[in-house]
Amino acid sequence: MNDDELRAMLIEYMGKGFLENIIALMKQDPATVRFIPDLIGNDNIVVRLGATALVEELVKAHRQIMRRAVPGLLKLLDHENATLRGDAANVLGIIRDRSALEALRTHLNDDHPAVREIVQDILQEIERGTV
Repeated sequence: MNDDELRAMLIEYMGKGFLENIIALMKQDPATVRFIPDLIGNDNIVVRLGATALVEELVKAHRQIMRRAVPGLLKLLDHENATLRGDAANVLGIIRDRSALEALRTHLNDDHPAVREIVQDILQEIERGTV
């Protein structure tokens, strides 16, 4: 299965609510975390919510592996859709990779107030050590 097919399958399965299956796959093949930005950047809210739950679950025991998703999530911070920017910021906050801090700080001045609020909250939580 090539990357395009795997990406499409993950999006389809997440849309159908197969979160546990995707968690198992990503635990078995950690390289597949590279598709998390594709899930977070999807138009389907069910896929995005599932992807956030996926990250919350995987980060507990696999924080280092989850950092592989950071570059793609950083790109989503510049997406034209404010909801996707906010979702990407939220997931970056869950992963807590310090390499994302500079990019997050630039979004303290985001055009959309909800994105600014999410970023501000995440940066405060990271500084307090509560994320």
